[in-house]
Amino acid sequence: MANVLPEHLMHPVDAQRGVLVLVVGPSGSGKDTLISWLRERLSLDRRVMFVRRTVTRPADANSEEHVSLDEAAFLDTCARGGFAVTWSAHGHQYGLPVSALHHVRNGGLAIANGARRALDDIEAVFGNVVIVRLGVEEGVLRERLRSRGREGGRDIEQRLKAAAMPLDTHLPIIEIDNSGPIDEAGYRFLRELDRLLKYTAQKSSAMKS
Repeated sequence: MANVLPEHLMHPVDAQRGVLVLVVGPSGSGKDTLISWLRERLSLDRRVMFVRRTVTRPADANSEEHVSLDEAAFLDTCARGGFAVTWSAHGHQYGLPVSALHHVRNGGLAIANGARRALDDIEAVFGNVVIVRLGVEEGVLRERLRSRGREGGRDIEQRLKAAAMPLDTHLPIIEIDNSGPIDEAGYRFLRELDRLLKYTAQKSSAMKS
């Protein structure tokens, strides 16, 4: 039996051949670490694109690997059609490059660091969107947040409360526990990606026939 996503989980009017995979999870869940782990193993797979978001904040070693632009350059890129989707969060502007949309439309699989508040806009543009939500045991997440030294106790508890909130979306969600060694979550993620790549290959073939 073919290993494909149920039709009712896909965009009802989707004209895309591929799929965008959005990685979401609370601060401290290891999104960037896991994406880097995957990139090391899939860098030669031309079916897979690792999307670098553009953000109006300086790049540094403690944040995601992103393209950094000031506000004026961001708005100029937006005006020239360089972004597929943009949104605002935490006082910054964020954008997904239009190259990611082209990759998905051509039957590829794109992986991006996601954003809860932009899910509706992202789905409206990309059509086929699957969410990978990283979960971490509360005690492990609390210790990770403490060890990085960015927040005080009250802020940490607020982050833990936010992490426990359900994700309000109808999009398909793949849950991955990232409480343990990165290899455990990484290989689970690879298995899910293999399933999605099989789906996109079958969909592309069907659209060509």
